[in-house]
Amino acid sequence: MLRLEDSYLHKGQRRNLTQTLRKKGIKDEAVLEAINNFPRHFFFDSALLSHAYEDKAFPIGEGQTISQPYTVAFQTMLLNVKPGDKTLEIGTGSGYQAGVLYCMGAKVHTIEFNEVLYDRTRKFLPKIGVKVKHYCGDGSKGLPEQAPFDKIIVTAGAPTVPKTLLKQLAIGGVMVIPVGDRNTQQMLRLTKQTDKKILKENFDNFAFVPLLGEEGWQ
Repeated sequence: MLRLEDSYLHKGQRRNLTQTLRKKGIKDEAVLEAINNFPRHFFFDSALLSHAYEDKAFPIGEGQTISQPYTVAFQTMLLNVKPGDKTLEIGTGSGYQAGVLYCMGAKVHTIEFNEVLYDRTRKFLPKIGVKVKHYCGDGSKGLPEQAPFDKIIVTAGAPTVPKTLLKQLAIGGVMVIPVGDRNTQQMLRLTKQTDKKILKENFDNFAFVPLLGEEGWQ
């Protein structure tokens, strides 16, 4: 049973969490404000509610997790989201990352491979005021019918950068994606300077669930 009350206690815990993230190197004030304002405990069953504002990942069923807040903040910081950015999220999961992007003013399209999670999140997010466009399918192939996107964020570990996603990125657009093996991935930021020129930046290592699909893990 999910609790949808946002108490003074929860707000205080979020303030503490944002201070923790700041100490870990998250400097983007827009990202910190979104995490400070968006209730993560809404995504937790009552048995785990006391852990909602720990800087840890937790299972959400179907072999998936709600990402560690630092990971969400780090990816979002790299993405450099601006209000109105047409943003594609690959891997809806719990919907928490999509909610953070929505709070920052992004126009979010989110795709989930797992039908159970897709159905659960599609029904849940509107109940907490998060309005994004939901899709169920192979995220490694993106959403060609909705392209181009200003921003693309991949919340699952890919073996390589899917070429199809790069094609769907607008000129000047940014994609943030973890790439590596099934255990550890390096966070990459790819900026599409022209159709043929991609600026690639490498950041820290993380551990994500695998990106499934035609251009992910088969």
